Amino acid sequence: MSEQEAPAVAALGVNHLVLNVRDIEASHRFYTEGLGFRQCGELDPRSRMTMRFYQVRPGSHHDLALVQMADPEAAGPAATWRLGGAKSTNAINHFAVAYSQEDFVKQLAYMRSKGVEFAVRGEHGMTHSCYVVDPDGNGIEILYELPAEVWEQDIDGALNHFVPTATTGEESLVDNTDWKVFGAPAV
Repeated sequence: MSEQEAPAVAALGVNHLVLNVRDIEASHRFYTEGLGFRQCGELDPRSRMTMRFYQVRPGSHHDLALVQMADPEAAGPAATWRLGGAKSTNAINHFAVAYSQEDFVKQLAYMRSKGVEFAVRGEHGMTHSCYVVDPDGNGIEILYELPAEVWEQDIDGALNHFVPTATTGEESLVDNTDWKVFGAPAV
């Protein structure tokens, strides 16, 4: 790194984990009954995938999500997890790395300057996000969380909300701060 080049922006931490699963019902039982996670949302059945969202931390829109594999038989048997991962073939859908709202666009600009391609960019109801892929094919979501008062009255509605934005050009470095606020869901 040259003396004039700014370093990458320091992340706030990892935000949530999304796992591809062979049997969403068995995984649901494991995470809710076995680990005490609470299901807080699920993608609309009209979505192209079956996905459920779970909370464990107070104030979190979700800490974990499970995605049903379309063809679990084709995936073969689940691999045995190994600490080092050298021989592991377990699939992780993506993990999220959180930044402050102020640093989000700075980090996107930094990644763009390093040649990182944006696979998907958009506005969720609870985050603004940019998805990238690492050299091993793992998905990583770069995000900042919207204030809880934007999504806490209808977490499920916020989880189902997504507005795609540009993945290339200067437009991909623009952040819309006119956030949609989710009220209490209709009962």
